[in-house]
Amino acid sequence: MSSEPIAAVMVHVADISAGLEWYGRAFPNAKRMRVENSDFEFLAIDSVRLEIVRADEKVSAGACGSIVYWRVSDLAATVRHMESIGAALYRGPIKIEGRLSMCQVRDPWGNCIGVRGPSTARPHV
Repeated sequence: MSSEPIAAVMVHVADISAGLEWYGRAFPNAKRMRVENSDFEFLAIDSVRLEIVRADEKVSAGACGSIVYWRVSDLAATVRHMESIGAALYRGPIKIEGRLSMCQVRDPWGNCIGVRGPSTARPHV
């Protein structure tokens, strides 16, 4: 197995263009990419592909399953940034091991995004 085992995270939304734009703002270091000889676009965040796809009858948008947690350098600053572009705090933040905290926010389509890292903000449940 590779030392970077996550190949892609798929996020289901109603509007792919709006989803690509919103996630590009949520993760400013993301690079918008296109699969060669295709109209499929995704965001590259380091070695992970963030694939924004249309929700359908088999997989809807929203908080309904597994949540990927992104490592961040400042949890409070990241949450403030995501809230400023339309995310809503969903759960936490809560203090976890060491000096780390974690929480979940929901994107405009209801999907959960997990973030964890050091935080200057006071944790709550």
